[in-house]
Amino acid sequence: VQLQASGGGLVQAGGSLRLSCATSGRTFHTYVMGWFRQPPGKEREFVAAIRDRRIAGSYADSVKGRFTISTDIATDTLYLEMNSLKPEDTAIYYCAIREGTYLYRTAESYPYWGQGTQVTVSS
Repeated sequence: VQLQASGGGLVQAGGSLRLSCATSGRTFHTYVMGWFRQPPGKEREFVAAIRDRRIAGSYADSVKGRFTISTDIATDTLYLEMNSLKPEDTAIYYCAIREGTYLYRTAESYPYWGQGTQVTVSS
């Protein structure tokens, strides 16, 4: 499975960004996709996850109400809409995928990863 994340950039606090993650080579039909981030000098942390063909996602408390995860089944693309961005959201954002139905929140639970896209929020 190949994942290609894009959409990162530099934005002022309070602004918005939308990240995309294009998927190819997936052979399993039941899966969970997630977004993780790694702030400077810190470990990778869970942001959000969603099951295939579902609308509702699972979110870290730090982003709940500001970020929205979604998928486009037709194009096999994962999205992360980020609003009301804060400087503490600055990180490299990664998309990941695993077979199954459980919305795992640990990075070790996902075997396939995209390359990451940098998000920088200035104050």
